[in-house]
Amino acid sequence: MDRSMGLRERKKLRTRQTISEVAIALFLEHGFDQVSVADIAAAAEVSKPTLFRYFPTKEDLVVQRFADHQDESAGVVRNRPSGVGPVDALHQHFLAGLEAGDPITGLSDHEGVLAFHRLLHSTPGLVARSAQYLARAEEELARALAGTLGEGAREVTSRVLAGQLVATLRILSLTNWQRIVDGRTAAEVRPEAVADADHAFALLRRGLVALEAPYGAQPDEPSGPDGSPGA
Repeated sequence: MDRSMGLRERKKLRTRQTISEVAIALFLEHGFDQVSVADIAAAAEVSKPTLFRYFPTKEDLVVQRFADHQDESAGVVRNRPSGVGPVDALHQHFLAGLEAGDPITGLSDHEGVLAFHRLLHSTPGLVARSAQYLARAEEELARALAGTLGEGAREVTSRVLAGQLVATLRILSLTNWQRIVDGRTAAEVRPEAVADADHAFALLRRGLVALEAPYGAQPDEPSGPDGSPGA
């Protein structure tokens, strides 16, 4: 917890975390649809109005864990070292997450993490809500990328690039998670996860040239700031 936060803010954060942890424990034990908001409020020893001040919807009690990562990719782009392109920065950040076993990369075999992901992916309402978080993360990344392209770049450029990057990170994470669900350990999966990440980001750097080459298509020449964000 950030010690620079005031006492009031720390107390609110603890309350928020407690409510979410209680809710997720109940969901894992009984199922998402079988647990009511009233059940959660009672177990967390808060009123329903208090619960809704922290979590506008029942789905947010689970998906809020993604909120901590919603601006992460945009932050990586904005805070990358001088001379490092956005794609390289995101690539290295993902590799660091794999090395650390960050659950957001899908490379975690902790039973609590696996149970959380099973809950998330098996509940339609949670899948839909998490998609909304991803959409907001994509919008924030597009704004960060727009700042790297310079004046004159088309607005659609940063949006297309952000969409490709967010989709790549999501697919890599899901692939890692599925391999572990299939019975392998994180340590066993890690070499493939690293190789897949290297391959996926290499594809991003090359764009869609590899897809069109068999049909004789030639890549368009990037026109100044409308080209790739640099890697």
